[in-house]
Amino acid sequence: MLAKRIVAALDIRDGKVVKGVNFKNITEIGEPVKHAVEYEKQGIDEIVFLDIDASSERRGIMKNVVKEIAKVLSIPFTVGGGLSAVSEMIEMVKAGADKVFVNSAAVRNPKLISDAVSVIGSANVCLALDAKYVNGVYEVYINGGKTPTGIKADEWANEVETLGAGEILLTSMETDGVRDGFDLTLNKLISETVSIPVIASGGAGKKEDFLEVFRETEVSAALAASVFHYGNIKINSLKKYLKTNGVNTRYE
Repeated sequence: MLAKRIVAALDIRDGKVVKGVNFKNITEIGEPVKHAVEYEKQGIDEIVFLDIDASSERRGIMKNVVKEIAKVLSIPFTVGGGLSAVSEMIEMVKAGADKVFVNSAAVRNPKLISDAVSVIGSANVCLALDAKYVNGVYEVYINGGKTPTGIKADEWANEVETLGAGEILLTSMETDGVRDGFDLTLNKLISETVSIPVIASGGAGKKEDFLEVFRETEVSAALAASVFHYGNIKINSLKKYLKTNGVNTRYE
């Protein structure tokens, strides 16, 4: 069985790391390069960087952040936020990102996924899927969780796999930043719908939450932000705990 991955998320605004709760109440908490280096020392497997206020004006800031991070990291890292053209994805990969992810732009134009895959490869294209439980189904939201789409999350996940995306970064909007556990129902639904890797995101508050999502669903990785930012969970300690409880991780 492939080792389960532990992923750290760093939300970036104007070149600084920030964090919110339920996609709101954003506060600044530090420098991305400093956090990235510390996470690698602790044993994180991958890092995801999200430009939460992406725009053409700020694109240059994010590109420079990616270049600085690429100089100091040896682990894989993924970059996204506002990417809407294959040329922009190529730019991030050239700056040093191992993978890029797309969200809103892909919902508006699904062909963007297959176009990107044809140029940078499936393994380098991740689809970020933000979902919320509405009227008995999990619905896809875009624009930083502000806009409902009417699209069912499992149907969209199946489509993006068909289009060639190599991975899905799945965030439950209702558990994001709450630290009360991952949304097991959503993660089970999506990880059993597709055969590509799924990263569970939203809700990690304690070590047991990671163990639960790995035991109860088919996700390949689990992501957290605030519990790593504030030192509530140490990554090597988490990996040791998971391995002790029968979950195969990249623990050294």
